[in-house]
Order: sequence, then structure tokens, then C-alpha cells
Amino acid sequence: MARMDVVDYQIFGAEMQYVEIELDPDEAAVAEAGGMMFMENGIEMETVFGDGSQQQKSGFMGALLGAGKRLLTGESLFMTIFINRGSGKKKVAFASPYPGKIIAMDLRELGGQIVCQKDSFLCAAKGVSVGIAFQRKLGVGLFGGEGFIMQKLEGDGLAFVHAGGTLSERNLAPGEMLRVDTGCIVAMQPSVTYDIEYVGKIKSALFSGEGFFYATLQGPGKIWLQSLPLSRLASRLYSAMPGAGRGREEGSLLGGLGGLLDGNN
Repeated sequence: MARMDVVDYQIFGAEMQYVEIELDPDEAAVAEAGGMMFMENGIEMETVFGDGSQQQKSGFMGALLGAGKRLLTGESLFMTIFINRGSGKKKVAFASPYPGKIIAMDLRELGGQIVCQKDSFLCAAKGVSVGIAFQRKLGVGLFGGEGFIMQKLEGDGLAFVHAGGTLSERNLAPGEMLRVDTGCIVAMQPSVTYDIEYVGKIKSALFSGEGFFYATLQGPGKIWLQSLPLSRLASRLYSAMPGAGRGREEGSLLGGLGGLLDGNN
């Protein structure tokens, strides 16, 4: 197993947070491209295939496999490693992509593994593996909304995950079930069973605005939920744009009128 770097950190802010990580000489952090806020002189950036941990395990082919797994989740083939090449402690910071909270997860205390939404991972200590987690049931893949492929964080180091809006942490007892919107899932322990359930009443599905399917999470295990998924935020912003929805409706109306006029000629 790759060696996990032990890092010190501090989270700043309330709604628009960022995490500041302090690296000792030769310590490193790994992050998605575009997440860095600032870094002090002495820290160097390296772009690697996959999540970087694969290169230490099995060379180029392992790195290529890790990159392929990331491609399946819709993420970039590459990740960025920030290494302290200086002689003393240096700091690097990573910012939230939209309003919410940054969660520091010690994978050692959480059993060595966490399953999370593919867009919630922010950064981690180098050596934490960022892979994929296939859901066992077909219904999740067909109707999950967020897709049946989620990210799997493995290791015994620190990982930082972002939750949109307000964060809710819950411990599900064995057999305890919670129904949630698929986009509101941030992360969960692998012991939690994740499936998709059908909304039986057609009328409630049509007029409640919640769609026909929602996620069911069954314990035991810990789950993290967010009140503002990125998909919901983007949808509301788009619908509020002047002419965004009206343009499609007007286009359909004009198209229909055009066809009617052509038929009369």
C-alpha cells in the first residue's frame, strides 16, 4: 500500500470555505484540476495520470488503469499533486466550488473507505486512492439521476469533501432506512446499502416536482447529505436566466406555426 502523508490543515470561512493544508518537506497533497486557491513558494505542482497513488503501486500500467477509472466517473484523466520541495513547512489552499461546507474525513477512523458523489471530492493527502464504486443493483444505474458510478476514497489518510448548502451527518442503525433525493447524497460508508425506489403514485410524481425515483439508504453506517446539490443549483440558475426557458417554448411555437403555414400553402 502507498504511504499516506500526514498533513495539518485548517478550514476557513462560513458559506464559501477553503481548506489550508500545511505540508512538511517532501509531503504532498492531491487534488482535482482547478481546485487550488493559492500555494506558498517552495511547493511544486505535478500532473499525473489517475490519482497519483497508482504510480507508486504498479508503475505506468497502474497509473493508466487509475486514469481509465477516473474517465468512467466523468472526471479528468489527470490529477494534480502539490509537493513541498522547500526546506520548511509550506501551505497550499483549496477552495469550495460553490456555497457549502468542506468536510475533513479521516479515513483511518472511518474504516479505510468512503463512497462519495463524483463531484464532491476536493483534495486529500497523497496516497489516498480515488477510484470508482459500482453500485450492485441495476435500478441505481438506470434511474439514479447522478449515475450508478460513484467515487471511492481508500486509504488511512485525510480526505476533504465538499457539500453544497447545509451539511447533515447521520448515523443509520442496522436496518434503518432513509429516503433522499439522489443529488443530496454527499458520501456514505460502504456498509450503507444504496438503491433506487419507485414513487408509486403517478399523480404525486407528476405534480410534486420530485420525479419518479428517489434513493433509499439503509444502515448500518454513517451518511453525509447536502441541502444544495450542484445539479439543483445549476437548474435553478438556468431557469432564472432571461429567455432561457422561453426561448425553447417560442422556438417550438414558431416551428409549429411554420409547419401550419406551409401546410396551408
